[in-house]
Amino acid sequence: MAFVAPKETYSGKVYQVNAGTGANALSFGGENVLPFNSFEGTVPNKPLIAYEIQDIPPADWPENVQKPYSSVSGDPVTWAKFCQDTLKAKAIALRLIGTHPDRENRSPEDAAKTVKDVLSAINVPLIILGSNNAEKDAPVLIAAAEASKDKNCIIGKAQEANYKTIAAAAMANNHKLIAMSELDINLSKQLNILITQMGFDKERLITDPMCSALGYGLEYTYSVMERIRLAALTQNDLTMQPPMLADVGMYVWKIKETQAPESEVPLWGNAEERGIAWEATTATALLMSGAELLIMRHPKAVEAVGKVIEELGG
Repeated sequence: MAFVAPKETYSGKVYQVNAGTGANALSFGGENVLPFNSFEGTVPNKPLIAYEIQDIPPADWPENVQKPYSSVSGDPVTWAKFCQDTLKAKAIALRLIGTHPDRENRSPEDAAKTVKDVLSAINVPLIILGSNNAEKDAPVLIAAAEASKDKNCIIGKAQEANYKTIAAAAMANNHKLIAMSELDINLSKQLNILITQMGFDKERLITDPMCSALGYGLEYTYSVMERIRLAALTQNDLTMQPPMLADVGMYVWKIKETQAPESEVPLWGNAEERGIAWEATTATALLMSGAELLIMRHPKAVEAVGKVIEELGG
C-alpha cells in the first residue's frame, strides 16, 4: 500500500505582496501553508532575497563582508549596479545609514537624491530603509517615498514612534510599507492594526518582528515569527497575514563570531567561512519560521540560502 503523507488544512492565507515595476517586478508571500509545505496547499512564490547596500561606504562592516564590494561600495549607484548585473540580485535594499544623526547626519534631500540615482541605475525592485533612528527616519523616508513615487518600492521601517508620517508617505506615493516592532507578537499585531486604521491597505504591508543572529536569541526570534505565521494560517488572523521580513545581515555581521580574527580564536576556524556560514544558517532558520523576504550581505551566504530555497521550494 502506497504511503500517503498526512496533511493539515489551514483556514488562513498570507497576503501576496509585489514590488517593483515592469518585467522585473516580483511577488512574495501568497501561501496558505507553513514554509515549504507545498504538498499541503499552495505556495505561489518563493522567498525573496535582497542584497543590502548603503548610501555611505560600509566602514563598520567586518573586512570579510566588505571585501566582495571593495571596488564598488564607495558609491551606492555603482554598488547597486554591481549587485544587479554581476551578482544577479533579484532585489536591492538601500539602507540610508548616512542620515543617522550619529553618522554623517545627511539631510532628507540628500537621501532623496541617492534614492533617485539608484532607481535610475537599476530595474529590479528597491527596498528603501532608514537609519533606524525613529525621529530622523520620519522626514528621511517621506523624502525617499516622494523621490520614488509610483516605483512600487518597499519603504521602511515604520515604528510605533513614527508610523503615522511614514505610512502616510508610503500610501500617498504608492509604495509598500515595512512595520517593525520589537520581538513581541502582541506589539507586532498592535502596530499592524494602527497602520491599517489609518486607511493603509493591509495587503500592502510587510511585518518585521525584528530578528537576531544565531547564538544571540535566534530561538526566541524563531518562536515569535512562528507564532505570527501560525496565527495567520490556523486562526485566520487578518492582522498577522502580511508577509514577514528578516533583516539578517545587519544582525549577523556585528557579533563576535563573525568579526573575531582567527589569531584570537583559532579553534573557530577560517573567519570568512565562519561569517558566511553564520549568515546563511541564521537566514535559513528564519525562512523555516515563516520569513518570505530576506535582506542579506555576503554573496556566498546569499548563494547558499538560494540553493536551500530552490531545493525545498521544488
